[in-house]
Amino acid sequence: MASSTDDASRSSQPVPGTPPPPEKLGPAFRELVEVVARLRSPTGCPWDREQTLATIKPFTLEETYELLEAIDSNDNAAIVEELGDVLLQVVLDSQIAADEGRFDLTDVVAGLTRKMIGRHPHVFGDVKVACANDVSQHWERIKQQEKQRDSIFDGLPVALPALARAARLSKKAARVGYDFPTREMLFDKLREELAELGAELFPEGQTPNVPATVDAPVQPDPAPFDSDRQKRIESELGDVLFVVANIARRWHINPEEALRSSNRKFERRVKYIEERLQQQGRTLRDATLGEMEALYQEGKRAERTKIPGDHDS
Repeated sequence: MASSTDDASRSSQPVPGTPPPPEKLGPAFRELVEVVARLRSPTGCPWDREQTLATIKPFTLEETYELLEAIDSNDNAAIVEELGDVLLQVVLDSQIAADEGRFDLTDVVAGLTRKMIGRHPHVFGDVKVACANDVSQHWERIKQQEKQRDSIFDGLPVALPALARAARLSKKAARVGYDFPTREMLFDKLREELAELGAELFPEGQTPNVPATVDAPVQPDPAPFDSDRQKRIESELGDVLFVVANIARRWHINPEEALRSSNRKFERRVKYIEERLQQQGRTLRDATLGEMEALYQEGKRAERTKIPGDHDS
């Protein structure tokens, strides 16, 4: 027989799909809306009163990236704070629009609710789906009908980070059947694109086979090529990155997140070098390339003892 303690423990577990209590959410959300409206009022904050939808855009983007960092940190307090900042952007943008007589927050919320219901007929209607892929296909068809779009790429934000947009472009093309039959073929395509990049970088026809070591001093790079050749190189490098984004997509990896992770890893390990050198009363500029690389590898080994399964390069 279950004890009362067991019953209490089970009752305290969150139930998926349960909204927050309206008696708590309603007053809290109303207070936020009223605070933002007050800031925009004639007796409010001069900075907030001056903002427009255009001027607030950089802050919206910045807050989104800060939210991503908080999620990466897995720190609940930081995630709560950054989600609040993103929500503030929505409420503030809506209040700005209301002050300009364009629309208000009610229109935003009602429109979003209608869209979510309309795009999930398998939940709120009688459409049957077998898997998540079916859901995605239904979603795309419904969007196409709603927006009356001419192209499968219509509606994909141009301002997306380029690597993320590459994956989204190829994913949309794949949904209508324009994709390599098997994902392994992408590596043949990658070799092809790398060869084309090498042909532009080394027109004599042979890509140098130079081992990656730190036994020699860093050599200054030559001046850029003429503008036409630089554009060709840029184009070929872009093709390589596009194939890499496709490889990520076919193996269910978010390329933007993968690169963000590698950026963090590199930054963390170089900071380790800085800290170790600082303990010796030195800076990066005082160390040789060989010393820095040795400390980099030392930091990597130290990470692996702390993070099981972290065997990245």
